[in-house]
Amino acid sequence: MTVLQVTNLAVELAGRQVLHDVDLQVDGSEQVGLIGPNGAGKTTLLRSLLGLIPVRAGTITIDGKTPTQARGTIGYVPQRHEFVWDYPVQVRTAVMTGRTHRIGWLRRPGAADQQAVAEALQRADLTDLATRPIGELSGGQRQRVLVARALALRPKLLLLDEPFTGLDVPTQEILTRLFRDLTAEGTAILMTTHDLPAAADTCHRLCLLNQTVVADGSPDELRDPAVWLRAFGVARSEQLLHSLGVTR
Repeated sequence: MTVLQVTNLAVELAGRQVLHDVDLQVDGSEQVGLIGPNGAGKTTLLRSLLGLIPVRAGTITIDGKTPTQARGTIGYVPQRHEFVWDYPVQVRTAVMTGRTHRIGWLRRPGAADQQAVAEALQRADLTDLATRPIGELSGGQRQRVLVARALALRPKLLLLDEPFTGLDVPTQEILTRLFRDLTAEGTAILMTTHDLPAAADTCHRLCLLNQTVVADGSPDELRDPAVWLRAFGVARSEQLLHSLGVTR
């Protein structure tokens, strides 16, 4: 079942075209890696899916709804620097903020909210840290808080912006297993990443983006080095080709 459908999407920021003619589909039970160079429009695309950036043309549907209508079913994990970690709250409270759209402003969480947060903490292996101030957490623990915060919505679509950057191997393994479990349960995942080998190993499909979709397919289908060089806008890059394990 298709959860995310993007058709002919175009986005401008400050009068500059950032994305054009973007077509993308993500089904439930599918993890898709969104890959491209810096400035390719990856984060802009995620924010468009969240309804935070207006689109100039095209359509976005999430579970058959517009981004605004579907906001309560989209989990978003931003890059860690986008979260205020010196705010004096406990892990449980930080995770609960993921349900603000469902609860409403100035309303107290109910039993269903508490249960959703407890499940999210358990899935992100944070139950023992629920009362720890977020400012005392390690980098890997902070990333798991952001993931739990997104999971507290029980989302149909999970958007991840560079979820593995700067993480130690154990945390990467915890999150990799978690994302695999979520897709097995029917969650659709779209993940931006610069870790090309990890993306090829964990994602069902890779979408190469550079203002538009350059290529889209399974890792095995995207073995042609020319496709990657075109997506990254370079004529030759030994480092890129080596990271992919391909030769020209």
